[in-house]
Formats: sequence, C-alpha cells, structure tokens
Amino acid sequence: MLRVVRLLVVLLVALLGGTWAYAWVTRTPGETLGEAFAGRLALLFGGGQQAVPAAGGVQLPQGMVLGGPFSLVDQTGRAVTERDFSGKWLLLYFGYTYCPDVCPTELGTIAAAVDALGPLGEKVVPVMVTIDPQRDTPAQLADYVSRFHPRMLGLTGTPEQVAEAARRYRVYYAKVNRPDAGAYLMDHSSFVYLVGPDGRVRSLFRPEAGPDDMAAAVRAQLTRAAAAAS
Repeated sequence: MLRVVRLLVVLLVALLGGTWAYAWVTRTPGETLGEAFAGRLALLFGGGQQAVPAAGGVQLPQGMVLGGPFSLVDQTGRAVTERDFSGKWLLLYFGYTYCPDVCPTELGTIAAAVDALGPLGEKVVPVMVTIDPQRDTPAQLADYVSRFHPRMLGLTGTPEQVAEAARRYRVYYAKVNRPDAGAYLMDHSSFVYLVGPDGRVRSLFRPEAGPDDMAAAVRAQLTRAAAAAS
C-alpha cells in the first residue's frame, strides 16, 4: 500500500511539474505565472476554455498570444527581424548545437514534416533559434542546421537579443554546469512552434509529436488560411 501511495505522489508531482512548465511557455503578456498555472490546471481537469487539438498540435486558446518582433542574426551573419519572414509560415524551434539529444530529434522531426508536405512544404521555413549564443556563432549554426534540411535557417544574436526572442515565445532556458566536465549544457523547454504569416504562433507541438502529425497540422492550417483568403 505504501508503495502505491509513493507512486501516486511521484505521478502527481510529475503532472504538476509538467503543467507548471506548460504554463510558463503559454502564459499571455500581463498574466502572472501563478494565474497561468491555475488556468492550465483548470484546462487539465475540465474547466475553463479548452485548447483546440490540431492533428498532432495544440491550437492556442482564444486570447493567448505568442510570438512577435525580434532582432537576430542568421547563419550567414546577416541581421534579420520578424519582418524578413512576413507572409511566410515558420516551423520554429529554440535549441542549441551542443544539445546531446532532444534538439537533434526535434529538428529531424521538423525536417521530415516539411518534406512530408510535398510542394506545400515550400511555403514553410524551418528555423532554429539558439539559446546558447555564447557558443553558437553563425558559422557553427551554418554547419549544424545544414545537416537537417537544406532550407533550415539558424538564428543567433547577442544574449540580450536571444533572451528577448525567447521571452516572446515564453521559452525557458538556463545554463547547467557539469562538475564532471568542462562543457556546460542548456536546460530548456522543447516545443515546436507553427508561426503564421503575421508572426504569431498558430499551434504548438509537444516533444513527442511525430513528423506525420506535424505535417497534417501544418497542412490543415495552410488550407484553412488559403480558404479564408479566397
């Protein structure tokens, strides 16, 4: 019986921790972390406004805004802002080139999803924004992103520029020093963002999303946007 109680406690702690991380990523401007956490708990247990599933992604609830202006540098050293992507769709991920596991997995998923879209994939730009500008120079990013997709862009900048971009998308990240080695790791949230032509996030993809589900969600969003424009 004691073992069952302990297991339930561990599951509850994991559930609350995951909800807290999700609240951090998806809270709206002006919403405190406590308010966001309470709201996501309400969604979890059936109260409040539901997020709309979108074939592998999660469409943001009405009134929730992610994304917006940023000023960064691409892998060629060229300064870019959100205006350079005006009218384009993005599959955007925040990670870093020294990441040992989750970043390569997610970037591979993005690349496979873009290819799975066929000709429609030409409308989607795969992008990685580094959360480790200290090591991720434009040259480092150029070599790294080219391994995943020929059209993938890598963006970096000053620590302040990266922090501002991450804040716009409610991305958590922090340096983690390893006592057993000289190199450090970066702890970070791991969502993929589908960004619309207006620079706002249309859908989120959790780390376990597969390329087929991601492609289906992107296709649905692009089809919906095309129908609305016609």
